[in-house]
Amino acid sequence: MSDVVAIIPARGGSKGIPRKNLRRVGGIPLIGRAIQAARRCDLVDRVCVSTDDDEIAAVAEEWGAEIIRRPADLSGDTASSESAILHALDDLEAREINVGVVAFLQATSPFIDSEALAGAIRLVQQRRRDSVFSAIETYGFLWRKGTGDCAEAINHRADRRPRRQDREPHYLETGAFYVMRAKGFRTVQHRFFGSIGIAEVPERTAIEIDSFAELEFARALSPLVDVPEPLDVDAVVTDFDGVHTDDTVTVTETGVESVRVSRADGMGVARLRAAHIPFLILSTEQNPVVGARGRKLRVEVLQGVDDKAAALREWADAARIPLSRIAYLGNDVNDIPAMDIVGWPVAVGDADPLVLSAARIVLDRRGGDGAVRELAERVLRARRGPTSVPFLHENRTTP
Repeated sequence: MSDVVAIIPARGGSKGIPRKNLRRVGGIPLIGRAIQAARRCDLVDRVCVSTDDDEIAAVAEEWGAEIIRRPADLSGDTASSESAILHALDDLEAREINVGVVAFLQATSPFIDSEALAGAIRLVQQRRRDSVFSAIETYGFLWRKGTGDCAEAINHRADRRPRRQDREPHYLETGAFYVMRAKGFRTVQHRFFGSIGIAEVPERTAIEIDSFAELEFARALSPLVDVPEPLDVDAVVTDFDGVHTDDTVTVTETGVESVRVSRADGMGVARLRAAHIPFLILSTEQNPVVGARGRKLRVEVLQGVDDKAAALREWADAARIPLSRIAYLGNDVNDIPAMDIVGWPVAVGDADPLVLSAARIVLDRRGGDGAVRELAERVLRARRGPTSVPFLHENRTTP
């Protein structure tokens, strides 16, 4: 039996968008999104990331990929994707892995359609096609600049404008995936050979990120394209102000501060504790109220922290919990560095716009109004399936 292997080239030296493969769309690194798409496809036996970069390798491993270390001479600006795939096949062959079909995925395509990928693999497995690529159907009138920058029609006659229903469609490569017979690819060393097939994908998925503008467009589109997933994590970390509270404070004439918290949030934390899910409050605030609330909830607190990302890494390492298995709930811009290193960055409903764009999930509840409880219930549902739990909604003042 031969394997279907997904290979994702991801070098570290991208120029247009530095560290592009680690940039996030919908709260997930681009390399993680490509790995997810491959793993969702039941026909893929193993997912490999070819990289020269230690950080990309570490992130890819956390998202479930095998790592193939690419040599420097195949990692420069002029190195082709084909060369990376050929090197990966050599590596797999050296480990006596029999690769029958190669699925070449590009991390720069954030919305890879797993069902279309499966359809392409079937075409190659059944010998109906030798190579298949993802594309969208288009009826666009294409032009080019000719002599003296004069416009010239390409796929139509300029003097004849037929109706859409009278025209033959064309297909535009999306760059998301290419599926090939491994033996044929080795022979021609190119992704197109033999009988070539087209895997049609939805137009909304046809984005390839090569510029910051395209990255921002993908981030804006992700809430409309991404399918909601169970919030499956091993630990929950939250900010305090604006998450457990409504981000307001009452100050007495003697300077004593008090904040409002939600009893529903307290119940949510208690339910997580009962399920043996580690919970940490991570805050820059030095006011004793943070520690007091942590003691009340019987959870660990780190406060007065300036570098939340560094503190979170240290805590996760000590607890031996992969960052990809942590949910971090935040509300303001100082939470973004921590959100950017976890697998599940989550925002309260009234978070800063930059935090909303960095989140994988945006909660319905606002900070101090049951957001922590909502997150807790989502985590518990992912572990136990849907449950019917009454939602408490009562606030009180904590000195």
